[in-house]
Amino acid sequence: MIVDVHAHMVVPSAYYHAWVQMAASGLHNGRIPPPVTDEEIVAAADRQIGLMDAVGTDVQFTSPRPYVLNHSHKPAQVVRWWVETLNDTIALQVRARPERLRGIGALPQAAGEPVTGVLDELDRCIDELGMIGVLVNPDPGEGDGRTPVLGDEYWFPLYEKLVEYDIPALIHSASCHGRENYSEHFISEESLAIGSVIERRVFDTFPALKLIIPHGGGSVPYQMGRWIAHKARTEQLSAAEATEAYRAELRRFWFDTCLYTPEALELLFKVVGPDRVLFGTERPGSGGVLEDLKPVIEKLDVLDDGDRQGVFEGNARTLYTRAGLA
Repeated sequence: MIVDVHAHMVVPSAYYHAWVQMAASGLHNGRIPPPVTDEEIVAAADRQIGLMDAVGTDVQFTSPRPYVLNHSHKPAQVVRWWVETLNDTIALQVRARPERLRGIGALPQAAGEPVTGVLDELDRCIDELGMIGVLVNPDPGEGDGRTPVLGDEYWFPLYEKLVEYDIPALIHSASCHGRENYSEHFISEESLAIGSVIERRVFDTFPALKLIIPHGGGSVPYQMGRWIAHKARTEQLSAAEATEAYRAELRRFWFDTCLYTPEALELLFKVVGPDRVLFGTERPGSGGVLEDLKPVIEKLDVLDDGDRQGVFEGNARTLYTRAGLA
């Protein structure tokens, strides 16, 4: 079985008119449904499944497209209505095609507000909609610089709930209104997530916490030496001690294969180990013509057959205990 843990939903383009209307009307018209039928939404899921079939993927874990979550928009209630709509749509597609899709929910995060405000929608995603995990945006301000890093206690109520449900969080930025485009913002926030969680020893407080850092962990595998040097300097460790300690801490995260090039994938596997890497393509997404990753991974000499089985399927079964994979 080939399990793709990182995918985003496909819907008719007219679907997004609902956001335009809600953003324009603010609190006046409430939650506005997308101007598409359930049948059209399921037909879009079938187009997504056609893309899976073309590259031999059996199951995809699908979530709302992060860059349309609009977490920084005000008033926050409009964002909540929109996120609820997106989650309902994911649930509809999964119910229609349960043999091929699993749902990953979004959270109605609001810039400048306590993270506790998302917990009721997290409950609904798991208890009512049957989701198997959630997206977490490490920067709901989308470039405003006001949200605490993931190592901060601000996030602890969310971590407690994730551990309680035994669900993973895919740490996925959304849009960005700063100097970066959103792809560059992803890399920055993924790197910052790893650094802050390690430095503030979050896993010591939440040893069962499951955090997936997508796109191969941002810049960290490539720039790991800088973090090791920082650790050696601040904790008075030798190079060997700091390297061993940092690598052990890095392996408490999970990573995906949305890197697209064999050189980058090989480095990721060497740095964190294939037992901490999940097959993910974001198909259809930013990878475009590079999204057929299965043959790329199959050709890597750094992996044996057991490693590949883990990446393609076994690691997802271990991490996503609610996935119910056949």
